[in-house]
Amino acid sequence: MKKLTLLASAVILGSAVSQAVVAKETIALAVSTLDNPFFVTLKEGAEKEADKLGYNLVVLDSQNDPAKELANVEDVTVRGAKVLLINPTDSTAVASAVRMANQKNIPVITLDRGAAQGKVVSHIASDNVAGGKMAGDFIAEKLGDNAKVIQLEGIAGTSAARERGEGFKQAVEAHKFDVLASQPADFDRTKGLNVMENLLTAQPNVQAVFAQNDEMALGAIRAVQAANKSVLIVGFDGTDDGVKAVKSGKLAATIAQQPELIGALGVQTADKVIKGEAVEAQIPVPLKVVSQ
Repeated sequence: MKKLTLLASAVILGSAVSQAVVAKETIALAVSTLDNPFFVTLKEGAEKEADKLGYNLVVLDSQNDPAKELANVEDVTVRGAKVLLINPTDSTAVASAVRMANQKNIPVITLDRGAAQGKVVSHIASDNVAGGKMAGDFIAEKLGDNAKVIQLEGIAGTSAARERGEGFKQAVEAHKFDVLASQPADFDRTKGLNVMENLLTAQPNVQAVFAQNDEMALGAIRAVQAANKSVLIVGFDGTDDGVKAVKSGKLAATIAQQPELIGALGVQTADKVIKGEAVEAQIPVPLKVVSQ
């Protein structure tokens, strides 16, 4: 009987240990939108790293809606997430979501876009200011100073749009560009097409376009082709579609980020936070110009 009791105890203990090993810590990832290929790639990078490190990654799509984003964060706070990775829909509006996580003592790491308020333990992103300047410098390299340019802006209020615009402004001043127009198209391909169609009518002498992401650049390409014009277009992000457009000669260049690496670094940083290790407040991800 003692042997049977000991055997049963050993089985139960072994089962408990096995379940403890199987149980995974949860990391939450709230993404601004999964309609954008850039953020899909970021998510995939995070998923691969989470699998590699043995974490359960809960991914939530905020659908570019700050209210949805807040609801998503509220959801993960009750799911037992140890760390919140968040790619904000809007750098100002995300403050409520960050504060909610702060109140629940869930560390927050921002990806690609920063948060204007709330406590964030680390921000992982490309140097968007440098990238905007790189785009302008590329235009100057191809067309020289005083070029007539148009800028398609991203979603107002996002750090990415603000910083890429600041970098491009530096290039505008350095190369004395004539900025014919600078209008938002919200990082969206269809809006990029529609805004560019209107701008081509109003500004037929445009020589170059800087689109603050590849989706808007691809929309602008369609508008330029439909108008049968020759305009040098530079995008930003280095998405698969953007790089394909460069290789086919439709897009002059894209300032390539590494979204998969941003996602992977997010999970790696979360892993360090969970283990109580120190992390950098700012983690830069290199950029490069992809051109023909």
